[in-house]
Amino acid sequence: MEIYDTEEEQVEALKRWWKENSTSIIVGLVVGIVMILGWNYWQDHKITQAAQASAVYDQLLKTLDDDSQDGGARATQGAVAENKTESADKLAERMREQFKGTEYAAFSGLFEAKLKTQQGDLAAAKQILKTLAAESNKQLSNIAKIRLVRLMLATGEYEQGLQVINDVDPKAAASYSANYDELVGDLYVALDRLDEARTSYQNALRDGQPSPLLQFKIDDLAAQEKLENQK
Repeated sequence: MEIYDTEEEQVEALKRWWKENSTSIIVGLVVGIVMILGWNYWQDHKITQAAQASAVYDQLLKTLDDDSQDGGARATQGAVAENKTESADKLAERMREQFKGTEYAAFSGLFEAKLKTQQGDLAAAKQILKTLAAESNKQLSNIAKIRLVRLMLATGEYEQGLQVINDVDPKAAASYSANYDELVGDLYVALDRLDEARTSYQNALRDGQPSPLLQFKIDDLAAQEKLENQK
């Protein structure tokens, strides 16, 4: 460590040090300030975006809820129902475009798919669900896959539905295993593969919560087999 004999030498040494290092110090301070301001701006932006997305999401839920409650009056209030459907479409589109990448946008896609299904646009509903099924959010992905397979079941795409389920990662879908097993059972019934259907239903009953509907499906299979044996 250098030792200076006089005050003047210390001042001169300080001047030299400042001359050599002032630029990097100033640049470092500016960069630090910019980073802090940028981080604060980004956090504020995220908070604002989340608040806006939440508000639009609430609007979408309210519109869909109102629309479902008015379903029985559509015969006499067709224009009103149509306006609400159009409003829900626009809100879902706004969520997808303006708040892309947020949880709200992702989950609003489920409601958009439901709306398309109610409108009879099953191709659009399937495409939305396929996109959501590829999301990294495990809960969203599994819900989308389950709804997609239900649509495939309704439209006669039984083998395609089985393929979707076969491609599911068991670890990522552990909490949904009973839902998938029951769907597999439904698909096997549609394909007239009753033994495999029974096994899938029993797996669903074992791994999930007791379900009167699931038990009914198992009992119905037993009744069908009894009739077949009596022939």
